Parts: sequence; C-alpha cells; structure tokens
Amino acid sequence: MSLPGFFDALSAEHRDTVAKLLTEVEFEPGTTIFTEGDEGDAAYFIDEGEVRIELELPEVDTESVLRYEGPGSTLGEVALLDRLPRSATAVADTRVQARTITTASLDELAARDPGAALGVTQELARDATAKLRRLTEQASDLMFAAAPDPVVDELVSRAAAAQAQFADWPEDRVDALLGRLTAVFLEHAAPLAEATVEETHVGNAADKTLKNMVAAQGVYDSLVGQVGAGPLGTDDLTQVTEIAEAVGVIFGLVPVTNPVATAYFKTLVSLKSRNAVILSFHHAVLGVGNRVGELIHQVLSEEGAPADLVLWVKKRGSRKLTQQFMSHPGVGLVLATGGAAMVQAAYSSGTPALGVGPGNAPCWIAPDADLATAASSIVMSKSFDNGVICGAEHNLVVDRSVRDDFVARLESQGAAVLTPQEAEAFLALAIDPATNRFRSETVGQSAATIAGFTGISRPFEIKVIVVPATWDGEDTPLAGEKMTPVLSLFDVSGDDEAIAFSRRLLGFMGSGHTSIVHSADPDRIARFGAAMPTSRILANSPGAHGVFGVTTGLVPSLTLGCGTYGGNSTTDNVSFKNLRNIKRLARLVQPGGGSADNPG
Repeated sequence: MSLPGFFDALSAEHRDTVAKLLTEVEFEPGTTIFTEGDEGDAAYFIDEGEVRIELELPEVDTESVLRYEGPGSTLGEVALLDRLPRSATAVADTRVQARTITTASLDELAARDPGAALGVTQELARDATAKLRRLTEQASDLMFAAAPDPVVDELVSRAAAAQAQFADWPEDRVDALLGRLTAVFLEHAAPLAEATVEETHVGNAADKTLKNMVAAQGVYDSLVGQVGAGPLGTDDLTQVTEIAEAVGVIFGLVPVTNPVATAYFKTLVSLKSRNAVILSFHHAVLGVGNRVGELIHQVLSEEGAPADLVLWVKKRGSRKLTQQFMSHPGVGLVLATGGAAMVQAAYSSGTPALGVGPGNAPCWIAPDADLATAASSIVMSKSFDNGVICGAEHNLVVDRSVRDDFVARLESQGAAVLTPQEAEAFLALAIDPATNRFRSETVGQSAATIAGFTGISRPFEIKVIVVPATWDGEDTPLAGEKMTPVLSLFDVSGDDEAIAFSRRLLGFMGSGHTSIVHSADPDRIARFGAAMPTSRILANSPGAHGVFGVTTGLVPSLTLGCGTYGGNSTTDNVSFKNLRNIKRLARLVQPGGGSADNPG
C-alpha cells in the first residue's frame, strides 16, 4: 500500500522510513475515531470510506456536522502537531480503512532520524494549512453570498414550480389530499416509530407512535374545513377584505427527537396554506426521513398533486448546506424546529423564520393542589417518550406544606425521589463535567435504564427520577432543560416565593416556552398566569400532552413559539395560519361610515 499522496515531497529514503511507522486500522460504521477534547495522540490517513467531522454539542437537535472527509484525507494532524486536545469529533460514517501515525512514533523518529521527522512535520503542516484555507473560505461563504450548491438550487427550483401549480387548488381538493395523507400517516405511525427508535436510540416506540398519530389526526382535525388560501371575509364596519396567500417555498428543519411527527405536521400545515415544503432531516434520521418522504410522494402521485410539493434533502446534511437552504432567495420562510443554535441560525439567515426556544417548564405544586392527580400527570408527562418533550415538566416547585405528601404521591406513581446521598452519586455519573449538562447518553433513555447505570434501585418500576435540589443562581444542570425523564424538585414557602422562583428558573432557561401550575384556586391560577413570561401556561394538565393540545384546547402543533420572551417572532402554537401572507383590500370609506360601493 502506497504512502498518502502529500508525502511525495519526501525523499525516497525518508518515504521508506515513514512507511514503517504507519499502522493499518479499520473502523466499522458509527465508530468514534476520536472525540472533541481527547488528547491529540495520532493522525489518520483515510484510504477507503468516509468520516463525519462534527462538534460535541449539548443540544441534541442542533445539526453538529461540519463536513465529511473521504479517501485521501488526513484527520487529526493539527493535534499531532500542537499536542492540544482535539477540536472536533470524527466518526466513521461508512466502513473506513485508514493508516495512523502516533505522536510517540513521531517523537521516536525525531530522535532517530531528525531529517525524516522534519519532512513529515512539514507535510502535515502543509495539509493543516490547506484545511485552514478551506475553512476560511467556508466562513466567508456563511457571511457573504456563496456560490450556490447545485443540490440547493435544484430542490428550491423544483419546489417553486410545484407550488405555482398547486396555489389555485380549491379547499375541498386540498382537504381531500390532506385526508389521504393523514390516513397513510396513521397507517405507518407505528412502524415509523419503531424505525425511529432503531435508528436514533432515542425515546420509545409506543409513545412515538402516539405522537405520530396526534401529529397526523390531531393536526388534520384542526385545519380541515378552514380556509387555507384566498378571501377570508370582509369586515362589515371597516369594509376591509382579508386575503390569504402562500409564502411559496418553506424550508423545514426536522429534529432527531421527533422526526416523523414533525415531518407529518410540517407537511400538513404547509400544504393547507398552499405552500411547498423542503424537509431537512437531522443527519441521524436520514433513513426514516427517506421513508417518510417516499410515503408522501406516493400519496401526492395518487391524488394528482405535483410530486415536488414536498421534497426532502437526501444529501447528508451539514451546517453549510443547511445555511445555503435557509438563505436561498427562493425560500420564503424557514420553519425551524431544533436546538437553540439552529433556530438562531435560521433567524440570522436573512430569510423570514419561525422558530422555537428551549423548554424548561417550572411546575408549581400549590398548597391546595390535588396531589394525587398532579403526581400522576407529572409522571405520565415526563416519562412520555423518555423525557424528550420540551414542553414537559422540568422543575417541580413544591410548597413545603405539602412536600412530604407530594413526594409520597410521586413514589406511588413510579418516581424514584432520591435521597441526598443518592443525588450526589447520581449527578456524578449522569452529568458531563465538560458541558455541565446531562450526558448525551441519557437523552431519550428510559428512567429504568438511567437508574441502572447510575446505581439507583427501587422495589418498583422506575418511570422518572426526581432529584431534590437547591439553587444559588449558579449554572447547574438541575435548573435547566433536561431531555431525559429526570426532574429537579425545589422547595418554596408561599405563593410569592413560588412565583418568584418559577420566574427565576425561566430567566435561567426556557423563557417564553411553558409553565405549569397545579391548584384548585382560579385566582391563584390567574395570578400565576399573569406573572409567567411564557407563551403557554397550563393549569392542572400534564405538560407534554397539554402543549400539543391533547389535554388542553391549544392548537395541535410541533412548533411552539416562545415570543419575544424567548427571542421568537410569535407566541403561537404554529399552524397553517402562520405560513401565509394576509393581504388586505381596503375600500374607500365615506364620511358617516358608508363605503363607495355602499354609501349607507
């Protein structure tokens, strides 16, 4: 096997010397070659296969892929040169064959043959410099107009052409199409849920099936029979006629935590408002994304609709590719569901965007709460889909007068409420010291699984884990969003302290999203609602189910706006109504209230 090409500059003697230092290695798909923060102890030369370069991010739903490297590429040479920790993570995307050179062997070569070692170091440095130049060009592309990716141009052009053909479809035909899509979505809700869990290892199939069904039937029921486009009516007093018109092409980000449900939802609301949509699935769910896309195309074909009304990005995603879609002049709106970094990128793209923010719902257990019902609701909600619902309860704010009774009620429902000693040991194992957040391995895993590897045991099936906590205002994972079936429990005394502490939690994380109160007093509930800087205030409802409109009258939605509290443009549960331009035909109004057409 020959040496990597950039070693051609070495003399024949030095090439032979270097060849003896290289060790052949092989990695199966999904194997981590090295991790961000690891010691830089080796460089790798790829002979076959592809490697995914990504960042280690605390947000599971933010696209972390920087780029892909294939045959002829070098990995890890910068860390080999500067001996500093790795700046990114490398994962074998396919089966990879490579050769490696270690820092130890390079140091040994320097002592034995300084000329050869210098030659190797110079070639590695040249390769690192070439990469730096490419990264600089990529950064420039993100800041300024870049040469369009042909994949991006093609998909946007196809979607725009399809939308133009679809724009004038009558409501009954659109509703028939959506009804057919919903029926197919329901038929495949369970197998796609199972495929999602198999591909992502996040959540559980039973709950994802229910989520998929709500995203299909619930969303369909909320929009069928309504006007999606065209005249919406004329106000008798002002004589202003409102006319709804599609924004055109929507680019929809689809997260790893709820890929099928989000794709169902964004398809139904986009088509109801006469838009085309391009779905961009997180790189970890491309397999499921392809299956969903193929189902949609089958229905579109059968119903005589343009197939390109719904497209999806089949090319493996990266931050650069996503940015090019979001900033493309042919995209009318970005519908951003994902981590905070992706939402921020959408708002910064130059294209109008609807995004969300992180959840971190405080849940106040007031002194007059029905403790049995509250405990049952909370355990059902936070255990749902293994805790990945952002609108579920994250922090229990419990009045001290009912704390002991409430803890007993939680335990009767399957909650493991930890002792101080258990909590200390649990956090030592569950928290990643590098990020000060729950380890990625806990995201979307069952409470029983997390309890198993953290040494927590109970004489019953553990459905959620509750960690009693205090908070001095410092950064702590217990006061933030927890995408796991884990809750923090804080004690308070009286209504004033409960409301103030709930606001404090939201100020730390989750402002604008959701807050929850359990109380029998309408005035207490109203006071809490008036004080909370959140778009959704749930009273006596499970959080995960209430925010979706399953146990409340809220609009069923998979995109939950956080308003200006959370840096978003709307507080709505986003629906088809948010995906339109509303035009207003205003007639001349004569003095005395009449119009030119109807003088009065």
